[in-house]
Amino acid sequence: MERPGRLVLLGHPVGHSLSPAMQNAALRSAGIPLTYEALDVTGARLAHVAALLRDANAAGNVTVPHKEAFATLCARQSPVAGRVGAVNAFWTEDGALEGDNTDVGGFESAIRRHFGLPVDGVIVAVLGAGGAAGAVLAAIERWEGARARIVARSRPRAVALARRFARIASVASSVQEALSGAALVVNATPVGLEGDALPVEPVLLPAGAAAYDLTYRRGETPWVHACRARGLRAADGLSMLIEQGALSFERWFGQAPDREAMWRAVK
Repeated sequence: MERPGRLVLLGHPVGHSLSPAMQNAALRSAGIPLTYEALDVTGARLAHVAALLRDANAAGNVTVPHKEAFATLCARQSPVAGRVGAVNAFWTEDGALEGDNTDVGGFESAIRRHFGLPVDGVIVAVLGAGGAAGAVLAAIERWEGARARIVARSRPRAVALARRFARIASVASSVQEALSGAALVVNATPVGLEGDALPVEPVLLPAGAAAYDLTYRRGETPWVHACRARGLRAADGLSMLIEQGALSFERWFGQAPDREAMWRAVK
């Protein structure tokens, strides 16, 4: 793969605050003379911007709300991106966009890092039915005997996602049903990215459950703080952000980044 001519992040402006810092730290540590920049792109302009990036031999990441739409713009996708139906890392190869999904590996690494759960046979409640939820399910289906219950604002989207992962996933009829007996509860919605709203009240979570919030903010998210106040183990998506970014860096440059430099940049 030819070295990218440009590195970018496409998506929600709030999600831009930490990714450039960590990727630029990794680039400096590796002595690579590129700068990683954030681009706010509307859905209406996504295809146009993707074509410009392709012509510039660019690589980068995609964040909410464009991961699923960007997948349709890639000429080729990795098997895991195809399974998830979303792309969060891309590059240009032979004049065409290629996509991958490093969120899957990032999520699995984060869960093991924070909770050390015996993931085989675990019941997971997944809040949300978008591209992030798809990445979570793609990781869960690797865990022997694990099951996932999906609950989302859009039931049709939840049903469609459960059908794609029918071996391990089902749609819950209520939040209470999704949470019943769950050892791990994952917020895969944008709730918490801004403001003080919570994806679900911590009092509803089973005693002893672990809570993982895919969203992240400096100082952690309100849901993480609220879950800890109830005595639950909880963590936000910063560790997943670092790991998916590190895996993306490996795709672009064929070498592992300095993960310690990435962590220092976001703390």
